[in-house]
Amino acid sequence: MAKEVTAIVKLQLPAGSATPGPPVGVALGPRNVNVGDFCRQFNEQTKELQGMIVGVEISIYGDRSFTFAVKSSPASVLLKKAANLAKGSAVPNRDKVGK
Repeated sequence: MAKEVTAIVKLQLPAGSATPGPPVGVALGPRNVNVGDFCRQFNEQTKELQGMIVGVEISIYGDRSFTFAVKSSPASVLLKKAANLAKGSAVPNRDKVGK
């Protein structure tokens, strides 16, 4: 028999360096998920993407267990990386930072 999913949580986290603090602890703590265990597993699975922001979808089951799927980085992060920029323009209608 399949486990019953009680919640699905979607987050964007830095690959390889998730910590039990916010936003992970705030999202998973009230659902009684072992936050330290999630961070350890997530960091191990994403260590080769170190420094990138990646999406993660966490399925939480009734017995407090969880599974997660790592998604691709948001388009804005990928565009900044391709243009070799640290951040986007503060005033996008006047100051252009890349082409």
